[in-house]
Amino acid sequence: MLLVLLGDATRLQRHLVGLPKTYAATARLGWRSSTGDPDGELTQTGRVPGALELPTGKVRQRVPMTSAVRVGGERLYRKAHRGERVETPEREVDVPRAELREHGEETATFEIECSAGTYVRTLVETLEDAYCETLRRTRIGPFDVGEAGKELDIEEIAELLPAVGEALR
Repeated sequence: MLLVLLGDATRLQRHLVGLPKTYAATARLGWRSSTGDPDGELTQTGRVPGALELPTGKVRQRVPMTSAVRVGGERLYRKAHRGERVETPEREVDVPRAELREHGEETATFEIECSAGTYVRTLVETLEDAYCETLRRTRIGPFDVGEAGKELDIEEIAELLPAVGEALR
């Protein structure tokens, strides 16, 4: 899910970028990935995590090498593509909810509510022998993927987000 702003609405971007997000994430159990997702180098461990619980509350995360965060003036993913490894920064994120929705022998699916800037793949890696096989954003603040494609005017956005209404006054 991605919010697209056009015309005068582009000035609202600063009010939308920090909204909390909700994701559906499927963890592949008994495997590890060098990137936290299926695009990395995969290693089958055969060990299935005993507890299928993701951390919630205030969580310290190390920014992954595959992120767009700049370190030393360069994006981490560029360094990673060259095979470089550097100490990446840590940040605190908020994960109010990480609910196990379903699981089988090889996968576990979670619904995760988190603050902007949370690396969901990194959350899944806390299970240790698991990586994030699929990831889908289903909500951004009050905007739900079930209403994808719906066009809203600035006044409708202001009704959903009081901060936007204040900025328009």
